[in-house]
Amino acid sequence: MDPSEFDSYADTYHEQHSRNIALSGEEPEFFSEYKVADARRLAAVRRLQVSRLLDFGSGIGNSIPYFRKHFPGADVFCADASQRALAVAAERFPGPEHQVHVKEGSGLDLPDGSFDLCFSACVFHHIAHDRHGFWLGELRRVTRAGGMIVIFEHNPLNPLTTAAVRSCPFDVNARLMTARKLARTMRSQGWRDPGCEYRVFFPHVFSRLRPLERFLVRLPAGAQYSLSSVKTGEA
Repeated sequence: MDPSEFDSYADTYHEQHSRNIALSGEEPEFFSEYKVADARRLAAVRRLQVSRLLDFGSGIGNSIPYFRKHFPGADVFCADASQRALAVAAERFPGPEHQVHVKEGSGLDLPDGSFDLCFSACVFHHIAHDRHGFWLGELRRVTRAGGMIVIFEHNPLNPLTTAAVRSCPFDVNARLMTARKLARTMRSQGWRDPGCEYRVFFPHVFSRLRPLERFLVRLPAGAQYSLSSVKTGEA
């Protein structure tokens, strides 16, 4: 999907997303918060202090309230290809977050080693697969040595996920990828040994079972997955 398509969906994205995930019994806020909370947990495991955070593909700002909650005091940069989405995010959640317009031809207009944590929530399936390496390289460039990347994506091995993507208007040009494939591309760009966790096994009706998910993270059946890696060395 090119930026103009994102622009056209920005004003109605939240409502369309809510309808598209209705089968889960959850609102978009549930999915936004669990991702940020997971990123906080993964950073804590690494004892990573996060003072500067990049949200790559930030869209209409769904993650902003949860960055404020789970990374209080962090300087948050919201980067997206859609200028309209960035404007909607600023209208929905006015505050100190910085906006970065992403231009395909020029990469990220950000200095090397700028961030402790780079975060991306269900963005890479909108990017042409032959461009994944470029953007993963850019994210590595702007991450400091010892900093971390956490990427969340839809799991194409889950039939309910693939059905939801097929029926979603703004996913019409989306191409899902397995965790194994995306991890391989990450390694090609210098991200060492990406860790994988599968998430979202139970819809709301079975939400009482969600505490069991911590025992299922290696089972490639969850609706989504995360890949995380620490940037080693100085390069």
